[in-house]
Amino acid sequence: MAKQNLATLSVDALLELRDEIGSILFKKADELKKELAALGADYAEVGRVALYGKKKKSLAGRKVAAKYRDPTSKTTWTGRGAQPVWMREAIKAGKKAEDFLIRKPAKKTRRKKK
Repeated sequence: MAKQNLATLSVDALLELRDEIGSILFKKADELKKELAALGADYAEVGRVALYGKKKKSLAGRKVAAKYRDPTSKTTWTGRGAQPVWMREAIKAGKKAEDFLIRKPAKKTRRKKK
């Protein structure tokens, strides 16, 4: 195919060229999918990774049980993120972070069936 100066082409010629390029790309994509299927790869997963990247295993957005509690206001903190003001001030006053830990009840043990 000879090189064409795209700026000199008419709008109709440009639209025709765009459609031709789209159909060629579609055919190439089908060929690649068939090759991947022949190799035994899960091409849907490969395509997802190509478009969006690998899944990130992030803890962001997950709910976490509270770890610390302020005895006066009963507000809690999970231990993630910035330290709350009430805890920061209490530590400056001489207390320790362990003083605010929420004590969890002992786990119940199950009896084994005979």
